[in-house]
Amino acid sequence: MPSQNEIRERVTKTIIQALEQGGLPPWKRPWRNDVNAGFPTNVVSGKKYRGINPLLLRIASIRHNFQSKWWATFKQWDELGGRVMRRPDDVPAGQWGQMLVFWKPVATKVNDENDKETKETYFVLKTFTVFNIDQVRNDAKNLDHLRVGYGEGEAQGMIDNYLDAKRVVEATGADIRHGGNEAYYRPGCDFIQLPHQSQMGLNEYYETAFHELCHWSEPRLNWKGSYAEGELIAEIGSCFLAEEVGIPTTDDLRNHATYLQSWLTAMREDSKFIFRASSQAAKAADFILSFSRTPSAEPEPAFAD
Repeated sequence: MPSQNEIRERVTKTIIQALEQGGLPPWKRPWRNDVNAGFPTNVVSGKKYRGINPLLLRIASIRHNFQSKWWATFKQWDELGGRVMRRPDDVPAGQWGQMLVFWKPVATKVNDENDKETKETYFVLKTFTVFNIDQVRNDAKNLDHLRVGYGEGEAQGMIDNYLDAKRVVEATGADIRHGGNEAYYRPGCDFIQLPHQSQMGLNEYYETAFHELCHWSEPRLNWKGSYAEGELIAEIGSCFLAEEVGIPTTDDLRNHATYLQSWLTAMREDSKFIFRASSQAAKAADFILSFSRTPSAEPEPAFAD
């Protein structure tokens, strides 16, 4: 059984390799207008994967060209009547199923300073493996509705998606000012500055607004960290938000290229870095979405961060 450090190092290595290979970062995903495309989700619980796991699932999707958002364990697919296909000969061993991680609480008994027995809980990093519906045999016709292009109903239209994005931004009540050619959040004055929407495409505008809202969430979530880590959190968080409301993330890598080397260096030096960043990005996205969600729509985390 791998140790905690071995698990972190393996996950970090996967993400480093994905960044070094070029192209879109693993948290950016080409957008498709299909009900079965989108944020990686467990097919049984209907819950979206949390923490580091969405990044790992996107890397697997890019590697194997998976289209669907639906994932499950081998046992879950089996219980649904699906059969996971045999690993192709050109796929290296260990790279057909995708390893994910979660924190499992473990209770232990300890004696306090007065020799009184108490219970303490600590968390241990555990792993499990999932497969995409695109890896499930086609003879499982009862699962075809989970494949891209076969889903019942239609995805939201683009105009509706932009209206959702606008609603999410406005519901936060953040002080957002427009003008100039720069986008930033100024902590001391607690306002966001954005170029006018007419100066860029709608995708870029809302992705930029989401990025700055993630920075706006930092003091509200009592987050403190390095500048590079803050930029990575905002980069990932904005993509989480864009995918949540169904708008594309752009392939403009100027900001990504600016910080890429510092992110890679930080990940090589500290295997916990990407775990912290992805966890905080999910928390920032959930915080921003909480203003526009009804209580019944609040999602339960599928796995602890």
